[in-house]
Amino acid sequence: MMKENSSPNLKFGPGGSKDYSQYFNFSDAKVISEEEGKTTYRIKGRNIQINSQPDYKEGKRRGKEDIEVHYGFEIPEEMRDFGKDKLYHITTYGCQMNEHDTETMKGLLEQMGYHSTEDRNEADLILLNTCAIRENAEDKVFGELGHLKTLKLEKPGLMLGVCGCMSQEEGVVNRIMMKHSFVDMIFGTHNIHRLPQLIQEAVFSKELVVEVWSKEGDIIENLPKKREGMRAWVNIMYGCDKFCTYCIVPFTRGKERSRRPEDVIAEVRELARQGFKEITLLGQNVNAYGKDFSDLEYTFGDLMDDMRRIDIPRIRFMTSHPRDFDDRLIEVLAKGGNLSEHIHLPVQSGSTAVLKKMSRKYTREAYLELVSKIKASIPNAVLTSDIIVGFPGETEEQFEETLSLVREVGYDMAYTFIYSPREGTPAAGMEDNVPMAVKSERLQRLNDLIKELSRKNNDSMLGQMVEVLVEGESKNNAHMLSGRSSANKLVHFEGPQEWIGSFRKVRITDTKTWYIKGDCVAEAAAVH
Repeated sequence: MMKENSSPNLKFGPGGSKDYSQYFNFSDAKVISEEEGKTTYRIKGRNIQINSQPDYKEGKRRGKEDIEVHYGFEIPEEMRDFGKDKLYHITTYGCQMNEHDTETMKGLLEQMGYHSTEDRNEADLILLNTCAIRENAEDKVFGELGHLKTLKLEKPGLMLGVCGCMSQEEGVVNRIMMKHSFVDMIFGTHNIHRLPQLIQEAVFSKELVVEVWSKEGDIIENLPKKREGMRAWVNIMYGCDKFCTYCIVPFTRGKERSRRPEDVIAEVRELARQGFKEITLLGQNVNAYGKDFSDLEYTFGDLMDDMRRIDIPRIRFMTSHPRDFDDRLIEVLAKGGNLSEHIHLPVQSGSTAVLKKMSRKYTREAYLELVSKIKASIPNAVLTSDIIVGFPGETEEQFEETLSLVREVGYDMAYTFIYSPREGTPAAGMEDNVPMAVKSERLQRLNDLIKELSRKNNDSMLGQMVEVLVEGESKNNAHMLSGRSSANKLVHFEGPQEWIGSFRKVRITDTKTWYIKGDCVAEAAAVH
């Protein structure tokens, strides 16, 4: 494994929206011991063992080192009963990739003998799997740590860990060490497979253990996972090399590394054998899949073509980058079958000038040309997007360009956000001269347009028949079932609980802004 063992430099991260260095001073940190690449410090009365610490420069560097694939993962024998009669609780923030990482951590913990609990007051181990994409996500985590401090005082034996993307940020780790030293473990996105060893070190040393690899490691196959329900996520690649100026992900997830196609295909086939009904292929930029292979030419379009041949009802994917969405992929998606017609295609802005400042590496015109190609080849395509408003320097005219693009594309839905500066990114150093009141007003106008388009698209479905994967009871009505169509439309209809987990044909009879309602057609019961 490519692991960093150098002693850390207790320095502070680059300036940005939150420069924690102005608040925290580590001048009183004392070195207690240095051995085997691990350094133990005494900071504010707490011993902190640092195996490796995040470093923005290392996280940004893209070397040509070969990435190896390891297949022999096993829980260390001495850890297989470590969690016997103990309970764990994981709180997950952020994207599907984080949800999938949580499935892996659950799998690791259960092979160690732990059992899950929904009540964190019962837990012997609590992990916060964090998100760094926006500032409010970090605020939620630090707020949660404040609540957990009380629980930690009540249960001194409670193990508390912070992991995920926030842990890859220098300033965040420094803040936890200084202000939340009751935490027992901090680890990042590249070394989840070392969770058993980190738990062991934290328990036996009684110290806060920090192990965050700034450089991505090798690909570890055969990690245990605890999946629940009828849908499964499958990683096809890790990392991102796009370096959009507002985005922290290339720093927190490392360079792009694709799993071998035979490993992805074998995992999906096994999930099909287990009875899963829907698979979502995951990556920070799935369209870049295979571009890092040096020994074969095999693209994301080729992978989707192989997915089409697997006997599983539905295949989805996210997230796409418009720059890498090529004709081969469009050609394969047009074949339909078990490939979903829903395509999430983040645009971020409708202004070429703003896109250039964002370093998105495509223009408004190129994006609209791509959308035209998709709609020409896949007439039933359903497009959704991500859009940022109030990027530094965005003018009213540039925002109007975003609105006009949204109208032209006709998105069914979009995740919309006010720009949130992230420490360490180039955009954090740009002059943010758009007043918050203006940002909020623009967001409202954008959301109103998205609602209008969503309702219009849903209204067009009246009388149509859709195939629904029944996921459970409606959250607001126990007499109604809820599920998703192949186009990812939320559908409510009456039916017995026995239908949960099956496919049903539903005729649409009523529409709302964010969901549609219908009647199950009895003679077209379960399919697939």
